[in-house]
Amino acid sequence: MLSALIAPFKHLSPEATNTEDEDNLSTSSADVKENRNVSNLEARPLPAGDRARGGTPSVKRKRPLEEGNGSHLCQLQLIWKKLSWSVAPKNALVQLHDLRPGLQYRMVSQTGPVHAPVFAVAVEVNGLTFEGTGPTKKKAKMRAAELALRSFVQFPNACQAQLAMGGGAGPSPDFTSDQADFPDTLFKQFEPTAPPEAFPGRRPADAALLGSGCRRGRLLCRPLDLVGAAPRDRNPVVVLNELRSGLRYVCLAEPTDGQRAKGFVMAVSVDGRTFEGSGRSKKLAKGQAARAALQALFDIRLPGHAPSRPRSPLLPQEFADSVSQLVTQKFRELTVGLASAHARHKALAGIVMTTGLDVRQAQVVVLSSGTKCISGEYLNDQGLVVNDCHAEIVARRALVHFMYAQLELHLSKRREDSEHSIFERSKDGGYRLRDNVLFHLYVSTSPCGDARLHSPYEITADLNSSKHIVRKLRGHLRTKIESGEGTVPVRGPSTVQTWDGVLLGEQLVTMSCTDKIARWNVLGLQGALLCHFIEPVYLHSIIVGSLHHTGHLSRVMSHRTEDIGQLPTSYRHNRPLLSGVSHAEARQPGKSPHFSVNWVMGNTDVEVIDGTTGKRSCGGSSRLCKHVFSARWARLYGKLSTRIPSPGDTPSMYCEAKRGAGTYQSVKQQLFQAFQKAGLGTWVRKPPEQDQFLLTL
Repeated sequence: MLSALIAPFKHLSPEATNTEDEDNLSTSSADVKENRNVSNLEARPLPAGDRARGGTPSVKRKRPLEEGNGSHLCQLQLIWKKLSWSVAPKNALVQLHDLRPGLQYRMVSQTGPVHAPVFAVAVEVNGLTFEGTGPTKKKAKMRAAELALRSFVQFPNACQAQLAMGGGAGPSPDFTSDQADFPDTLFKQFEPTAPPEAFPGRRPADAALLGSGCRRGRLLCRPLDLVGAAPRDRNPVVVLNELRSGLRYVCLAEPTDGQRAKGFVMAVSVDGRTFEGSGRSKKLAKGQAARAALQALFDIRLPGHAPSRPRSPLLPQEFADSVSQLVTQKFRELTVGLASAHARHKALAGIVMTTGLDVRQAQVVVLSSGTKCISGEYLNDQGLVVNDCHAEIVARRALVHFMYAQLELHLSKRREDSEHSIFERSKDGGYRLRDNVLFHLYVSTSPCGDARLHSPYEITADLNSSKHIVRKLRGHLRTKIESGEGTVPVRGPSTVQTWDGVLLGEQLVTMSCTDKIARWNVLGLQGALLCHFIEPVYLHSIIVGSLHHTGHLSRVMSHRTEDIGQLPTSYRHNRPLLSGVSHAEARQPGKSPHFSVNWVMGNTDVEVIDGTTGKRSCGGSSRLCKHVFSARWARLYGKLSTRIPSPGDTPSMYCEAKRGAGTYQSVKQQLFQAFQKAGLGTWVRKPPEQDQFLLTL
């Protein structure tokens, strides 16, 4: 019957008629009209039957019909008004006015340029002043009302509080107290008159879901009915849009052909924070991102949240900041005596060694800077050059230098020397890192490659525009540009460059830092030669100073290789802890310097390498080149216990010594196949001739 009676009036909209002048902020909040007001019905022409009873088409009623004069229409209007009360959501101004009528809003200030002003509006509630800002006075006023509501209601919708909080009247509580013993009757004085039970348009609240509105010491915190549907039926994207309208979602990653199981990754920016979600479809991924935003910003927990992939744990922020400060301070100390040009950098990297996570015993063991790679014309077949002078790569090579020095302590006849080494004898032969010895990599900016190119930092400022993102290439292997900056996706199926081709002018291809770090997380930091003596060594954490997003770093450095399969003993799929820094170091303007600086603990001098030639400025070979490492390896081989059974004959060539680490080489091939299987491209290797030089025995 109710549907039949309401049918003639379905064209009547319950939308708000807001005649408030946003500049008139001295008026009372009682002037704010509910957005479900049916007073606009009074201005519409009457139906034909009513005009015949005395109305004229040209006359519009100025007030509602009174009892006895079309009373059935008046009753339907009241029913429609009550129906809209239970369905239409309210904005913050209306919600606050319902709870505390008569509040006064006042203009506090106006700042910013004329073309982009910022207004501040304040309102006093419960003895506290809440100030909101916005590009218009109306939005600032709305923000102030939101802050006031959150201060004592702690629900994203005031209707929820009115439905959830019930009981008799009680004393006015102190909403500012963190330890207040709130009674169950907390919001009785704010609750509107309940509609009669016979009213058919109102569904009573579910007692099992709402229960007691207040526990002792804290307010109710559980998913609630926002606009009349059961919580389990609410779409998180819809709920978030009701709280923050106009949000746009951006696809950060999508599966390649044949790899749909990898899923989509969607991101949304809410109140200056970015939230991600993943799923088999974009719809599911959006829902996960919306759930994360609702839980973090509004403390709303909707059911059905099941992350499709485990989140990488984060490093404690205080520890990450300490590591960053240690590296930057050490670099300043070491470059005091250098030329001003060498003291500046575009990218700085350092590795800090700790015992556990005790920052008091932290030591900076290596430092490096640089952003250049060698030119093909300087490629050397005697291992006398450093091919890649990017800061992260040089830091890893400097750590290998440090590892050789620690192994050489075991050659000493004095027992205390070997006890000071970070390595100890392993039961299975060879050596292993001592317990609780951890390495932490700090990089001042996101590593080149996919970690930097597709990090969400590029789009958080404007999530409405994602046209610059090449979606099909997300996660792909990338190579550095010779004698320049930036990276490009790997090209074609060819995996090995030729010596003749490079010398005849072909560009020398070097894999990006992002991809090399992903490789370290499987193979370790030590390289092939040291695998003869020690077990793989992995990073415990990675700290990035700027241009980073921990979620994206985790995907490109760890999750791309999650299908690598079973690995041999002592190898693992490492997932380092990730973190940014609270205050990133300001990036230095100007072009990137063509040189690279490196320092290793135990060495007093700072070495400067020309990134274009791969040699020191004086023309000599670097202490980090292959030739020097091969000589140090040869001095240890045959004198220290090895993990690999000796074939009998000592390798005579550098490439033979690397191939002798059979397990390392098989795991490397397993990694390359995992990249190909995931559709991420083929790892490109340097010409093999560069490793075909004799060992210095």
